Amino acid sequence: MRKILFLDQTHPLLKEELTKAGFVCDEDYTSDYRSIIRKIAAYEGVIIRSRISLDKELLEAATRLRFIARAGAGLENIDTEYAAKKSITVLNAPEGNRNAVGEHTLGLLLSLLNKIPHADRDIRAGFWRREAHRGVELDGKTIGIIGYGNMGKAFSRKLSGFDVEVLCYDILPGLGDAYARQVSLDELQAHSDILSLHMPINESSRAMVDTDFINAFAKNFYLLNTARGEVVVTRDLVDALKRGKILGAGLDVLEYEKKSFESFFDNKALPEEFDYLLKAENVVLSPHVAGWTVESKEKIARTLWEKIKRQIPQTL
Repeated sequence: MRKILFLDQTHPLLKEELTKAGFVCDEDYTSDYRSIIRKIAAYEGVIIRSRISLDKELLEAATRLRFIARAGAGLENIDTEYAAKKSITVLNAPEGNRNAVGEHTLGLLLSLLNKIPHADRDIRAGFWRREAHRGVELDGKTIGIIGYGNMGKAFSRKLSGFDVEVLCYDILPGLGDAYARQVSLDELQAHSDILSLHMPINESSRAMVDTDFINAFAKNFYLLNTARGEVVVTRDLVDALKRGKILGAGLDVLEYEKKSFESFFDNKALPEEFDYLLKAENVVLSPHVAGWTVESKEKIARTLWEKIKRQIPQTL
């Protein structure tokens, strides 16, 4: 019997297609890590988002596992190196939510520049203050994008209708296109009015945006982060907001998120700099939902199904 274990909920399409292909699909959305280790040996495939970390210990117990399919883009909760040693194929689906991330990033930017959330709160509280909510136009600005993969490219395409210059930086060469000119990090920092982060989380990107990094920008700038919270040192971000080096921030992700991304405020020990972000009028926050749309849920499931069919046909 060929079995697949769903550890997180996805669009029903994925389970339907796998069932039609002859797999028995089990769902377990509540068991803890130790419980999963005890049962994982029965499965050829695992479908996850972020609830469980598939580390070396768990993969060692997964004696029949042939593939892992992550319903999303990031792979930080999977020990991909050990999976490769065990010949376990690891699939993800950045193509499924890249458009959603591009749209959400643009939404954060326009909300930030035009002070829309603050204006909305003011009106609901009975205040009609027009001058306090005078916005800043996007046209004429230079936008720097760090990380020019699926998400960065999607955002740059959304910017093509504006009169802006878009620069991109990536550790891989030759990624520039009609929507963004690839430059060195130094050049991006010399010219950007707006910085948007779209890199994966790894040892080189973790805590990348610290005081030294921020101060290297020639201009005061706006910061957008729809990548991972740990890329930005929140303490240094708050310091830069206070002194005006960062003019405003649009944050879909936060340094203090749990690994599962599923909860936040049950942590009673949030530092005081987070309290500053909550109160700051030039900060727009959203709860890690940039890629979380009705359409992306289905697109991710369809993308994973197509990759399972194409990349590991021997399982079908």
